[in-house]
Amino acid sequence: MKQIIIRNMKWLFFAGLTFVLVSFANDMFDTHTIEIVNIKPVSHHFQYVPTQDQLLQNNHKKETAKIPFVEKDFVGFKEALAFKESQGKYNRVNTLGYLGKYQFGKSTLLELNIDPKGFLKNPLLQEKAFLANLEKNKWILRKEIKKYSGKWINGVKITESGILAAAHLGGAGAVQKFLWSYGQETMQDAYGTKIEHYLRKFSGYDLSNIKPKKQPVVDLK
Repeated sequence: MKQIIIRNMKWLFFAGLTFVLVSFANDMFDTHTIEIVNIKPVSHHFQYVPTQDQLLQNNHKKETAKIPFVEKDFVGFKEALAFKESQGKYNRVNTLGYLGKYQFGKSTLLELNIDPKGFLKNPLLQEKAFLANLEKNKWILRKEIKKYSGKWINGVKITESGILAAAHLGGAGAVQKFLWSYGQETMQDAYGTKIEHYLRKFSGYDLSNIKPKKQPVVDLK
């Protein structure tokens, strides 16, 4: 009987000791181990990299957004051409001495009986000069316009407006040589712009209201 009591007392002692140790361990764990951690988002400052298609689309938007007229008519044609030549500035003079919104050479102005002196300060005269030169080129190139319009040369579809724009760039004679040779004889201006570029860039405008004139008269008033 005595042995049983002693055994029970030992069991109670160990049970009590175990309870005390477990309670102490829990208190230590709760107090010193578990901490409330506030997790903050980390900013890596990564830059967004657009795709190639998006870059091309953005470049296209930047280029076309600057041109004030998009209609495929005479006004759209002359404003798009003016933007290419001078960004549409009447007072522009380039490094080769070409003048005004449409970058006329002095020799071309003299052919139209226009005095280059004071030309930059007369926007109305610049508009009249452009129209007269267009009418003259349409007269010179009337046969080429009829014969080659709709054909493809060097990957470019030939149109009336493209022909007239190319004539503004390099002269009617250079355009004739290009068309007669089917692109074998071509030219480029002092800045490296080729006739093909103007044939392509300014194609498809409706210039049917422009009448060809052998000797257009510019009203200087």
